[in-house]
Parts: sequence; C-alpha cells; structure tokens
Amino acid sequence: MVGVSSKGRPAGLSPKQDAYGQILLACLEGRGGQEIMERDDGLIYCGDPSDYLAPYRRWPSLEKKAMRYVRGRVLDVGCGAGRVALHLQERGQEVLAIDNSPLAVEVAKRRGVENAIVLSVVDLDSSHGVFDTILFARNNFGLAGAEREARRLLRRLHGLTAEDGRIVTDSVDPERDADPAFRDYVRRAGRTQAPRYRVRWREFATPWFRYLMFSPADLERLTEGTGWHVVKFLEDEEPRYVAVLEKEPDVRSDSSRHGRAKRDRTRV
Repeated sequence: MVGVSSKGRPAGLSPKQDAYGQILLACLEGRGGQEIMERDDGLIYCGDPSDYLAPYRRWPSLEKKAMRYVRGRVLDVGCGAGRVALHLQERGQEVLAIDNSPLAVEVAKRRGVENAIVLSVVDLDSSHGVFDTILFARNNFGLAGAEREARRLLRRLHGLTAEDGRIVTDSVDPERDADPAFRDYVRRAGRTQAPRYRVRWREFATPWFRYLMFSPADLERLTEGTGWHVVKFLEDEEPRYVAVLEKEPDVRSDSSRHGRAKRDRTRV
C-alpha cells in the first residue's frame, strides 16, 4: 500500500500496523492468509491475497493493456509484493519500487525486485531522480485521501517527472459498482472526501486510511490546475478503469483538453 505520511512522521508502518505486509509474507512463505478490509461502517471484505504475487500471465487484461503506456524510468508507487516491478524489470526498464510497508518491501526484494525501499510517495524528492512514468497500480493513487491532497500530490509529482512524463493509474467508478450499498456509502462519504478503511490480519491492523475512488469525469475534474491532464482511458465491462495522464501543454484551452480525453477512450 502507498501510505501518506505527514511531516515529521515516519512513512513506514510499525510492526503491529503492518498487516498488509504480514499477509504478503505469509503468502510468500506458503502459510496462507486472507486480506481483510474493514470499512468504518462495520462492513468487512475478505479476499485471496495471492493475486498480489501473480505473474503477468495471470493479470487481468486491463492491467496488461496498462503496461503498454509505462515507459522509461518508472516509479512503482505502493509496490506491494513487487509483481509490477518484476514485470518491468524483465522488460529491461529501470524501476524504483516504494511502499510504506516494510514487510512488503522485504517480500518484493526476496522475489527479485532490484531497487525497493520503504518510502511514502509524499516523501519522494529530487534525490531519487527524475521519472518518465509514475505508476499507481490497483488505485494506489486513491490512497492520497481527499481530493485536496490528491491535487497537491499531482502538483508535487509534476516537478519529479521528465518533460514528457506521464502517470498511469486506475480507479473504480463507484456509479458502476454492482453493490448498491457501496454506491450509497460513497455518496454519503461525499465526492471530495473518501471512504475509510483499514487492513486487518490476525493481531495486526493498519491505521485507518481514506481510499478515494472517482469516475472518469471526476478524475478529469480532479486534474484541473495540477499541470496534468487525462489523455486516455482504458475501460472494459468492469467498474475498474485505467487512466493515462500527461503533462499539460503550455497553451491548451479547457475545451480542447477535455475533448482530447473524451476522444481517446478505449474499450478493451
């Protein structure tokens, strides 16, 4: 997971908080494990975390298509067990994989990720170099929390990317989710806020965090004034979609910018 730290607070989770890392470590070592997501209204999801260690051939088709837009030197934000970083390494790309879960970083390294460090994306600075692509897989961008923090993060990343840099991310469109209770919850949380979750496993639990999800239209609105704009959406029949962001040209009207994004929607 990404993890957003505040100034003066360590980015890495403590051992008791690192439930996500404990789950990945258990999977790596063949001890099983369940990913338990608890929402702040008491609803609990339980899923199979082995997907976080899946090789490229087992990825959903939408994620495979997203990799076509990942170029150059890459920052893999919220690298988890390192599945994406490993795939990009195999393609010959330079990757810096970051996560605020110390155990997730350990798992990624044990699986062969060459450059993985414990770091929150908000603590990233120029000492880590310039990136051609910043990748937020599995809606890790949504862990920025409220829209205000997401915009602040986009502006910060603008200065840490190449002139032709891009961001590849995905999200879940709440209005397309099949669960009416989820749609109602997101509406109650408010568009500019985000639902609150935490990850649990055995005696471990992460701190509560906000998980921002937005429709394609809301993402376009979110990028306004950040120096980024959406150039492509990749969608299928599921609520999850992929978005490719590039730096805003110096001279481009709002109408032409939004028109470009709408013209470049791809169903896969």
